[in-house]
Amino acid sequence: MTPTSRSPLILLAGAAAIVLAASLSVPRAEADDWPQWRGPSRDGKSAETGLLQEWPDQGPRLEWKIKGLGAGYSSLSVADGRIFTMGDLGSSQYVIALSEASGQILWRARIGERWADRYGGPRATPTVDGDHIYAMGTEGDVVCLEAATGIELWRRNLQEDFGGTLMRAGGEYDWRYAESPLVDEDRVVVTPGGPEAIMVALDKANGEEIWRVAIPSLGEGGLDGAGYSSVVVSHGAGVKQYVQLVGRGVIGVEAETGRFLWGYNRVANDVANIPTPLVDGDYVFASSGYGQGSALLELVADGDGVRAEEVYFLEGEVMQNHHGGLILHQGSVYTGTGHNKGFPLSVRFADGEVFWGPIRNDGGSSAAVSYADERLYFRYQDGMVILVEASPEGYHEHGSFRIPDIANFSWSHPVIAGGKLYLREQDSLLCYDITAPAESDEAAAGP
Repeated sequence: MTPTSRSPLILLAGAAAIVLAASLSVPRAEADDWPQWRGPSRDGKSAETGLLQEWPDQGPRLEWKIKGLGAGYSSLSVADGRIFTMGDLGSSQYVIALSEASGQILWRARIGERWADRYGGPRATPTVDGDHIYAMGTEGDVVCLEAATGIELWRRNLQEDFGGTLMRAGGEYDWRYAESPLVDEDRVVVTPGGPEAIMVALDKANGEEIWRVAIPSLGEGGLDGAGYSSVVVSHGAGVKQYVQLVGRGVIGVEAETGRFLWGYNRVANDVANIPTPLVDGDYVFASSGYGQGSALLELVADGDGVRAEEVYFLEGEVMQNHHGGLILHQGSVYTGTGHNKGFPLSVRFADGEVFWGPIRNDGGSSAAVSYADERLYFRYQDGMVILVEASPEGYHEHGSFRIPDIANFSWSHPVIAGGKLYLREQDSLLCYDITAPAESDEAAAGP
């Protein structure tokens, strides 16, 4: 596939600023960047330290707030001084770049038509890889853009090019494509969900197909097609593989060849399979909502392949995650459990024993969860944000506040990068300073 012609671009920072931005190279992500969906390792965790361990009564200090992002639930990627997200504005859907320092919009690049629906707007998070951005629109458009300018370099469409379909696509429960592309070495990995291409790998330089894979029948649970999850990398059983939650359950695909390795059906529900699986050594932990439950799988060598063995299964009344995500920290899994409830819960990864929870706190409905510096950041559908200690010893809150001016469901996942907490709220982005003051500053402030 040859690169497409360069699409029209809305430049918002002035020609001089764009020329300057284009002349700057974008290095690979630094330790305090958040370059893709759920952070550097796609596990919802930041490695930053020196952050506030307790919040003031009104929450951390708001550093800046900007508008102009449009409708949508996309989270953010942050790298090399820029923030990237997606939104619907007017009749179109855009990837949007902003200044990390001020929130100033640098550029918007159109990728497709607006999704006009009550739940409309993009869900996917752009992925930063060096000088390039990779993003997916709700209609399955996968695009590669220049990070500095937003100029389009190539595009593919998961439905037109690969026969892609979502579980119950076109029916009552149709939330369109929500996947955040995985960039791994020389390739982009995405999930069309088609009968002959449940997953594909594309050359990240030009969008050419490297491989595609179909899957056999995994069981009666769930529905055919892609889910609403995103791919993660595992080296379980000594084989590099891509793990994904699709309409029929969790699958593993050999990274090098695209060979189907294993599948597990029991965790699939028949409406929407959403949470990104956790991977840890030879283990995969997956969960879904709608009453289904959660499972830990062990990946075991099987001849020249891999098989997945169930270690345990937790019924939905014990643990089910709707769409807010899972955090694994020091042997404990933390999440919001209960379908569309977000009750904080901690279970032991190894055997599924419940440490604490579920807890009814001041947050309402689903909760999206991120982690940094021994704290969990629970962001609730009603705009409540709660700081919780990441400890199996018990549930302990360390501050809370409510995001102002909630316009719709408050679903975008929190992002922690560069000592800041970023909260996308539909058309707005709020940036909070969560850096702990230096000891000398505290001493100077006095009692």
